[in-house]
Amino acid sequence: MASNSLKGSVKKIKFNIAKKPDDFSFEEWQIGLRKQFSEQQKFKIKNIGDQKVFSDYDVLNPFSKKSYRVALRSKVRGLNFCACPDFKVNNLGTCKHIEGVFNYINNKKSVKGLLNSSVDRTYSSVSLKYGVNQAIILRIGTKNSNAIRKLASMYFDSKLILKKDSFLRFEKFLSEIKKIDIDFKCYDDAMDFIINEREKYSRERIIFKNFPDGIKSEGFRKLVNLKLYDYQKEAILKAAIAGRYLIADDMGLGKTIQSIAVVEILKKLFGIEKVIIICPTSLKYQWQSEIKKITNSESLVIEGMQQNREKQYALDEFYKIVSYNAISRDISIVNKMIPDLIILDEAQRIKNWKTKTAQSIKQLRSPYCLVLTGTPLENKLEELHSIVEFVDKFKLGLLSKFLFDHQIKDEGGKIVGYRELNKIGNSISSLCIRRTKKEVLKQLPERIDKTIMVDVTTKQFAIHQEHQESVSKLVNKWKRFGFLSEKDRQFLLISLNCMRMVSDSTYILDQKTRHDTKIDELRILLEEILQNKEEKVVIFSQWERMTRLIAKELDQMNIGFEYLHGGVPAKDRKDLLSNFRENPESKVFLSTDAGGVGLNLQSASVVINMDCPWNPAVLEQRIGRVHRLGQSKPVTVINYISKGTIEEKMLELIAFKKLMFDGVLDGGQDTIFMGESKMKQFMKTVEQLTDEKIVKITQEENAESGITETEQDSISEYSLFDSLDSTAKEKQSSGGISREATNTGINDLFQTGISFLDKLNEILSDKESTKQTLRNMIEKDEKTNHSYLKIPIANEEIITKSVDVLINLLQ
Repeated sequence: MASNSLKGSVKKIKFNIAKKPDDFSFEEWQIGLRKQFSEQQKFKIKNIGDQKVFSDYDVLNPFSKKSYRVALRSKVRGLNFCACPDFKVNNLGTCKHIEGVFNYINNKKSVKGLLNSSVDRTYSSVSLKYGVNQAIILRIGTKNSNAIRKLASMYFDSKLILKKDSFLRFEKFLSEIKKIDIDFKCYDDAMDFIINEREKYSRERIIFKNFPDGIKSEGFRKLVNLKLYDYQKEAILKAAIAGRYLIADDMGLGKTIQSIAVVEILKKLFGIEKVIIICPTSLKYQWQSEIKKITNSESLVIEGMQQNREKQYALDEFYKIVSYNAISRDISIVNKMIPDLIILDEAQRIKNWKTKTAQSIKQLRSPYCLVLTGTPLENKLEELHSIVEFVDKFKLGLLSKFLFDHQIKDEGGKIVGYRELNKIGNSISSLCIRRTKKEVLKQLPERIDKTIMVDVTTKQFAIHQEHQESVSKLVNKWKRFGFLSEKDRQFLLISLNCMRMVSDSTYILDQKTRHDTKIDELRILLEEILQNKEEKVVIFSQWERMTRLIAKELDQMNIGFEYLHGGVPAKDRKDLLSNFRENPESKVFLSTDAGGVGLNLQSASVVINMDCPWNPAVLEQRIGRVHRLGQSKPVTVINYISKGTIEEKMLELIAFKKLMFDGVLDGGQDTIFMGESKMKQFMKTVEQLTDEKIVKITQEENAESGITETEQDSISEYSLFDSLDSTAKEKQSSGGISREATNTGINDLFQTGISFLDKLNEILSDKESTKQTLRNMIEKDEKTNHSYLKIPIANEEIITKSVDVLINLLQ
């Protein structure tokens, strides 16, 4: 407990929030600051109790518009109470609101003198002692004190702190003490704490009953649909027992599956019904996919405008998945629905406690939570404090005290070191687990594949859809006429590749623009991976211009890297490889598919594919540079896929990749060589790639990608022919269609006519088919009894235009 009074000179000192006076203890300094704040902020204070001084007060801060209840029980600090967050964690026994009440009383002559009067507290009470080590404290009043002290010895220790084994029988204590002191009080926050502790002990007994052999228990066999490793089972049991837990394992060790398994335990054994998963926008659909694969539970991605999101929260799906950006605006909605459990994925998003995101997230309330991050501590101790605070806001105590205890500063206040770091680890060991790949190496599979779905910007999507429309027109042409000219086939492949390029970045198509999200996601991922000083990464992209963007980003991040592309002479490639393997500062090997073959890169254990090639063999060649004989570590493969684009469709259509592998496309070049049977297979697959409904980009997703409303509403000015070479561009005239384009159109018209005659000849050669066709085309008018030839048309506008053309020809 902090000192009950300050030194007499306190009132004369103006305390500096950043520096402690040399002749003051930390506690004295912090209490002095709170007294100072209470004098600076003009609180509006109202006595809402039934006593003149020692009563309950409502304290309103006119600046923040927040009010808190203060219970003034004594002029001695430590015996009073305030409902504010600071009072609950600072372990000082006071706060600016309590000090504000003291100021309020001292300024009222009518009651000021009563502050020094003795407080007759005949009743006994149980209250919660706040701070790093919370405890239930008994205060014995003057009424029947001897009898109460005797009863208390059975439940409380010599310091009148409730014993651990007394939590489960506290109701018996309440029953007995009420017989001795009818006015006995047990404050609400104390009772809430007791209930939470009872639930924790009860939860532990039930879990051990269902998993009696720990990580070897049979209960794990049917828990989820995937195999669990022993190190994962260990974390699952600890997290389920704790209820609120931080899983800080290295990337690739399965934090997602561990958290879902914890949820399934709590669902089956304790009946939880509402789970909210908060993650970066790019991971929303990955979570949905993982839940479907790992469990049989339903999940719903929350997105769209706020009124739509509010309706979605009310739906019945067990798992609801929402982005950090959206949840920041939905705090009140989520707290009203009272989720049983909240999962924070990539929780380093709240490492900076000053950000709006962190402050919003910490307003969320739920009895259970799971916090997932591979980097709970990156640069500053306060990052760890901020993340742990969501799990247990009392565990590391007041931030300023935490930093005071562990930072070493020079005379100028600059941080020059840290102390007693092991103490931090020990203090959070009950709510946190962290394992590195090195620690669990023997349990890991040889290769872990992970797909990360990434949203595209509005401009990316507009260009993607422009090329998709071109592909759709060619597909429709194929469906109508059964063939495509060589030029059409070339243009089809160009359009498909443009869809793929813009799924990475608009920069690949037009170096005057730069709209993308994959680079930002890569940056976040690399920051996590490279926290491990021994880790190295290989990054692949099919597009050399995409690797240029990545190289620029690596430079800005001060990450050492080697850069291989088709323009690097063969004689220089050996040096790149040697430097990557031998130089500890060379962390990344960046390559186009020029590095997909012929190189051994076992010094890395992470492969990141910024895009996936048509040919699955090329993808395996990339991975094979790292996952090969001589690799001593498990390999993690991460594939970035742009949601709502051709990349997502490619992921679904294994047949498409198989066709490519069989040589439908000649080595991924711009020329298609295929027979008509292959062409039919190919076009059916292309049709599946482009028949998806247009995905609407929500304002929420644009906000996370940094897209403005102006950009969202804009229409792409990209020409469909931007991806063609300069020769092709010259064929376009500014005043209309060029002669070559006209000739091509006439040739296509003749080809269409020939195709029509072929089809007509095919039908007329079959008499029964001809009769049936004619019957289908003849319709009788019931009024006039006349028969008419009915010809179905796909588009009325086409017929109108055709008639106009005929009229012009005849004039």
